[in-house]
Amino acid sequence: MKLKIKVLFAALFVTLNIFSQNTYVFLGSYNRDKSAEAIQIYQLDTLNGKLTKVTSAKNIVNPSYLTVSSNGKYVYACTDTKTPNAGSVSSFEFNPENKTLTFLNSQRSGGENPVYVSVHKNGKWLANANYTEGSVSVYPLLENGKIDSIAQNFHYSDGSVNKDRQTKSHVHSAVFSPQCDYLFLPDLGADKIRCYAFDANQKKPLIETSNPFTKTDLEAGPRHFTFHPNQKWGYCIEEMAGQISVYNYENGVLNKIQRIPTHSDKIKEGFESSDIHISPDGKFLYATNRGKENNIAIFTIDENGLLKNIGYQSTLGKHPRIFAIDESGKFLVASNVLTGNVIVFRRDSKTGLLKKIGKQIKMENVSCVQIKNI
Repeated sequence: MKLKIKVLFAALFVTLNIFSQNTYVFLGSYNRDKSAEAIQIYQLDTLNGKLTKVTSAKNIVNPSYLTVSSNGKYVYACTDTKTPNAGSVSSFEFNPENKTLTFLNSQRSGGENPVYVSVHKNGKWLANANYTEGSVSVYPLLENGKIDSIAQNFHYSDGSVNKDRQTKSHVHSAVFSPQCDYLFLPDLGADKIRCYAFDANQKKPLIETSNPFTKTDLEAGPRHFTFHPNQKWGYCIEEMAGQISVYNYENGVLNKIQRIPTHSDKIKEGFESSDIHISPDGKFLYATNRGKENNIAIFTIDENGLLKNIGYQSTLGKHPRIFAIDESGKFLVASNVLTGNVIVFRRDSKTGLLKKIGKQIKMENVSCVQIKNI
């Protein structure tokens, strides 16, 4: 009897803890006006999809990409993006109780045009990808959430075959492996997915491996990368080719098993594929198309990791650069840069299809969205 009571109390505690969490949506933008709210945070009503504004931050330029610490306390941003002879990464502290977002500090990005930041699962390291100069930087994170000075910075000079877009390296993202023991760098300019081992206990954690990169198809333009929840497969979206390459993954090594278009058959050129994410249950993959098609391509994932396209969902705006799926898998939020609108979709867990809910919100040049339960 006592055991049953303990089990009931444990279940009640878990239930209360789940319902005590709130879902927050973090938005970044291309905004050179320091008086504007360049980062905005909203609370998502998980019943009706309504977004309610919580707080914002000003006095920063072009926070084009954001990431949130695992505990939801700190926000890290690529700042001074697309600013000549500049580039930085910045940290902020988010306090949902006080409804404040407080600037902590900035560090130089180690290259022009930072476009992607990732936090190590231990919360002690930040990785940043710089697009224009083709480089990666890693920084220690301090206990107070501030970013310490650069620990390592590597630049690349090699390009690929497209004379308009691939005269040199353009690192477009920096993605930790599921165990955070490797760091992957899709390089649009070089048609490579670069890789380093990552030793979080070292002062210089990036370590060269015997497999320093995986070559993609020529003129692929690898952009963003994600891993399946089972940690066996990796998926890379290729901006220039409008394709997704699927890889078996083990110990820092990628072996391609499939390549499949993100676009519908009616689009033959001018691809601008952008972002890629997998539902928490591992059953569906979503990818954004910009330009001639402004939509989210939806794929099923079979038992071998292979993809099958099952449809497209308009993002109801132009140029969907980044989207995010919440931790419950119930919602997908898309940001449209050119129309400056943010759309909430409810995700059907059985079919994988999306349905717009709630009212859209407007944010000029909105470029990034992240979601966190806190």
